[in-house]
Parts: sequence; C-alpha cells; structure tokens
Amino acid sequence: MKKVYLDHAATTPADERVLQKMHPYFSGQFGNPMSVHEFGQEAMDAVDRSRKILADFFGCRTEEVIFTSGATESNNLAIRGILKEYYIANQKRPHIITTRFEHHCVLATCQELEKEGLAEVTYLPVSRNGFIKIADVKKSLKLNTILVSVMYVNNEIGTVQPIQEIGKLISAIRAKDFGSAYPLLHTDATQAVNYYDCNVETLGVDLLSMSGHKIHGPKGVGALYVRKNTPLKSIQTGGGQEFGLRAGTHNVPGIVGLSEAIQQIKNQKSKVKNILKLRDYLIKKVLREIPKSHLNGSVEKRSPNNANFRFDNVEGEGIILSLNAAGIAASTGSACSSGSLDPSHVLLAMGLKHEQAHGSLRLTLGRNTTKADVDYTVRIIKKTIARLRKISGNVLADFK
Repeated sequence: MKKVYLDHAATTPADERVLQKMHPYFSGQFGNPMSVHEFGQEAMDAVDRSRKILADFFGCRTEEVIFTSGATESNNLAIRGILKEYYIANQKRPHIITTRFEHHCVLATCQELEKEGLAEVTYLPVSRNGFIKIADVKKSLKLNTILVSVMYVNNEIGTVQPIQEIGKLISAIRAKDFGSAYPLLHTDATQAVNYYDCNVETLGVDLLSMSGHKIHGPKGVGALYVRKNTPLKSIQTGGGQEFGLRAGTHNVPGIVGLSEAIQQIKNQKSKVKNILKLRDYLIKKVLREIPKSHLNGSVEKRSPNNANFRFDNVEGEGIILSLNAAGIAASTGSACSSGSLDPSHVLLAMGLKHEQAHGSLRLTLGRNTTKADVDYTVRIIKKTIARLRKISGNVLADFK
C-alpha cells in the first residue's frame, strides 16, 4: 500500500543530519553539563554552541535563549512566569490578552489562571478568514495588562497573524508610559519557525516559543526566547540551569539536534517554494474536483504547507479513518486534541457552525511531499467523500 504523510503540522520526521549530530551525546559524550569535570564540560560546550546557533537565528543574545522540553513548556513558562513575577512585585491581579484560537496549551493555561482568580483574561475574536484585528488588541488593553499572547501561525488553519504590527503597538504604549516593562508581547511561533522570519527584533516580541519536532528536529526539546530584563520567574523548583529559569538536567542530545534542525532551515528556500507550489495545486484540485468543498482560512496569508478543508454533509473523523485505511496520514486539527470528538475550537472561533467544524480535514505538506502524493490523496478523498455522503444520505432516508 502507498504511504503518504500529510500531517507535518503534528510532527515531522527527524532529519538524518540531525540524528548524526545527536548520536555522540547519548553514550560517547554523555556528561551532565552542570558537572565541572571534563565529561560535563564537553556536554556544556555542546549546549553553548547550540545556544549560539539559536541566538543567531532569532537575532538575540545567547543568554536570551532558554532550552525547554518543547513549545507547551515554553508557553507555560512565558505566561505563568510573567504572572508570577508580577504578583511578587505588585500583589494584585493582572490582565492578559490572548485569542480564541490559540493552541490548547495557551488557552488551557489562561483558563486555569482565570478559574484560580489569578488573572483576568480577554480572548480576542477571530475573523471568518482566521485573523485578529490590531484594533481589537488596542481596544482590549487596560492599565493592568501585563501580557499579550498571540500565535504567529495558527496550527490548524495556517493563517499568519500580524505580530510585527502588534509589536509596534506594544512598544509605542510602553514608550508613552515612560519605559514601563508592561505590557509584554509573547508569540507561539511553533508553526512559523520553518517558514517565516523569526528575528525577534523585527517582530518586536519579548518572548517567543518554539519546538524541535515541528522542524525536523527531535521530540522533547524546544526553546523560549526571553528578552533581557523581561520580568520572568521560574515556575519549577530545582537546580539553577538555564540562567535560573528552567530547572532540570539538560537534554543534551535533544538540544544539539534542535540546533542542527535550525541550521538546516537556512538551506531550504527551494524546498519551501516546492511545498508552496504543491500546496496551491492541492487546494485548487480539491476545490475544483470535489463538490461542496471549502477552504478554511485565507488563501494568501497562510503557511506554505497548510491546507485545511471542510466538506458539507461529512464528518471529519470518518474522513481521517478512511484516509488512514488508504495509507494517508492527515488530521482534523491539532494533534494534541485528536482523541476528542469535539469540533475544532479554531473553526468555531471563526464563526463556523458545529456541523461545519466537524467536517474539517487538515493536510500539511513537508519537504519530501511529491505531486504523486497529492494526486493520490485527492483521488482517495474524492472517493471517500462520495462514499460517506452516500452513507449519510441513506441514514437520513431511514429516519424519514
């Protein structure tokens, strides 16, 4: 059976060059970087080199790069760490601004802080095409707003948010307030790192989260950029690793693999062009050949590898199971909630009805996706949609 992997937004295969770089640090150079002996210092040298590679990529200082276990931890550290420092200094409840279609780890964190009475949260609305408005950010700001957290590229529909414009707004507000530290700007750039400019000065962000396994690096490692002098406290106790902001023994093989994955991004311009070309081909082919099919989100301002569709009178889980039986890996939305039967919160935030959100299909392409893969996938989708609609029609007829 032909195998086609079109779920690169969920995870990506580790690059062979990444694996080669990681290998020595599992057994040969296995020391703990916090140890003062030669074994430990060899490991620390690898961590330092990796930190420099990430700092160069993000356009920041090396001490502004904090290694974590991935984007979920990075997002939690950014939000909870900012809140914790604010409470210590001010002893009062702050205000956070985020959006209705953030990743679950951001939404769940903000919702939990609300329930505990630790923060007031504003969830910005999302347009039908999957964008927030700068005017809504500005309108939502309050005197006690400490953090604005907006995802750079949405993980389900791939739309690209105006982070740079938000950064300019936040900077202007802080300047008016005589150099106040607040509000701070955080972005979850997990889906952006592979394809978009993530220079933190260009974006104007104070914190930026990312994860290794979305960019052909290893799972279980990520990073958080934290601008110098940002008021942030560690949210876990233990050792003094990562400048006192992230306790725990360094994942040296993972950190080395992450830095090598970042290195490879610099050399993939031609591959990105090919992915974009195939993505556009896929979108046109699906919309042209499958009746009552729709693209979720903007055509222009979306990640080069993302195509998110919905099909009238079809349930998304049925599509996924049928595609899997034909050797095609896809998803209905975020991999983190794939076990849930609830409709996508992203699509609901955009104003879709429950039945529309239930009929969604996310296809995300990668470096090795081919035209033959796309043609095969569309052929299977056509057959699947026709079959499922026929079944749906027969079921409805039986109820009449």
